[in-house]
Amino acid sequence: MIGRLNHVGVATPSIDDSLKLYRDLLGATRAGVPFDLPAQGVRVCFVDLPNSQIELIEPLGEDSPIHGFLARNPKGGQHHICFEVEDILAARDALRARGATILGTGEPRIGAHGTPILFLHPKDIGGVLVELMETPKGETH
Repeated sequence: MIGRLNHVGVATPSIDDSLKLYRDLLGATRAGVPFDLPAQGVRVCFVDLPNSQIELIEPLGEDSPIHGFLARNPKGGQHHICFEVEDILAARDALRARGATILGTGEPRIGAHGTPILFLHPKDIGGVLVELMETPKGETH
């Protein structure tokens, strides 16, 4: 059902500071331009890796879902992992049938890559918040 790992989401109090860390300490050479996703209450920026991406996620104010994460982890940290799926509705229905809890309403929303996404509750996935992202067959982001 799941496809390749698309990205690892990392919550950060400052995308600018995190970009410096990935560039200066770890040697990342390609990163996108940070952009706001007001509907999700976050600012994001992708750091390109040879085989995947790091999604840096900064809260857009007190109502951001990332704000609570950073309250518990002030320096930031791994927030989620994202796997690609070809059909998000089929994946959702299959996972529900197997007992997984879909967060929110269970209806896909548009994520940072401009494609439908869903999140699975960490209690069902070994304590890891998992994002599923729809990608058309043969296409990767």
